[in-house]
Amino acid sequence: MKPIILSFIFIFCLGFSLSAQQKNDDAEYTKVLTERAEKIVKTLGITDQDAYKRVTDVIVNQYKSLGIIHDGLDADIKKAKETTGSDKSAIEQTINSLKTATDVKLYNLHCEFIGALSAELTLEQVEKVKDGMTYGVVKVTYDSYCDMIPTLKDFEKRQLMAWLVEAREHAMDAPSSNKKHEWFGKYKGRFNNYLSKQGYNIQKERQEWEKRLKAER
Repeated sequence: MKPIILSFIFIFCLGFSLSAQQKNDDAEYTKVLTERAEKIVKTLGITDQDAYKRVTDVIVNQYKSLGIIHDGLDADIKKAKETTGSDKSAIEQTINSLKTATDVKLYNLHCEFIGALSAELTLEQVEKVKDGMTYGVVKVTYDSYCDMIPTLKDFEKRQLMAWLVEAREHAMDAPSSNKKHEWFGKYKGRFNNYLSKQGYNIQKERQEWEKRLKAER
């Protein structure tokens, strides 16, 4: 089982006066995000067309807002490096401060997004939106571990799911496909360490799993 890896395009045109090309770029950008959002919304079973559009708009606006925040951070970091001078310590401190401020913005945006979704959707549908925004990695990873290590105990499976869901909350706000998968990679590393302490030989379990997969082909 392999997670579906999609690339994210973040293009946002800012300014009070937009050129014809900028307007076209913004329209194309919105079109890309709308198509992406609709792929998620189509899985929710919404029959009311007005509700369908409202949920689609909520997701599109979330993608746009995330793009603005992350693009803003990149621009601020670039400016900090250009204006702070050669003092590496000062640059690092400035960048850390910028990232901390960005984390606050992302947290607030995340809460607003979940609130907006919850006003339109059931808890199960909200979960589907989260999975849609993160390529279904939670289920893919959970099923893979359970298949790789059939002897996992129930409490170990619960811990795996808890960390994957936590990773998903972070990954939802990441700026790109690679960054989203980095969050899951971080938590998978945490789970591997946890299993090692529980007495599992992860490398051996993986090798045996790969042998079983080859035998099934």
